[in-house]
Amino acid sequence: MAVDGEPRSFQSFMAAEHAAILAFARAVSRSWAEAEDLTQEAFLAAYQRWDAIASYDKPGAFVRRVVANKSVSGVRRRVRAAAAVERLGPPPAHEDEVADPEFWAAVAALPSQQRHVVALYYLEDRPVAEIAQVLERAEGTVKAHLAAARRNLAEALGHDRPDEEDR
Repeated sequence: MAVDGEPRSFQSFMAAEHAAILAFARAVSRSWAEAEDLTQEAFLAAYQRWDAIASYDKPGAFVRRVVANKSVSGVRRRVRAAAAVERLGPPPAHEDEVADPEFWAAVAALPSQQRHVVALYYLEDRPVAEIAQVLERAEGTVKAHLAAARRNLAEALGHDRPDEEDR
């Protein structure tokens, strides 16, 4: 794709297409956090192959195809991960674990991504940045899952709201 006879830069392409591709990713993923991850991954794939993609008639179609493919792959990965977690059952108790079966029963009832974040944050005492690396998610996504898990746990355990330190 050329502008005034010159190849279009990746930066100008991304600036022109980002909003539309993010909206597409949101539509296929039904989650802003996942849409942001998908969009970032798709633009990274385009950037890595930009010399070839720049010559396409519609390079935006390539990026949208990457979003669609990664969305389907993500769903498959999450289904496999959820099935594996279900087969494993609840995490083994540690000697230093607070003996609170009601809490861990509530954790087990959380959606899989929230369970993963809670387990890594509370059982393994990992910081958000490290959890993001482990789960291959953006830090903002991890924070959103942790906040949602805290709200769900507070409701399930009959607390009005999470502790002030958890905000």
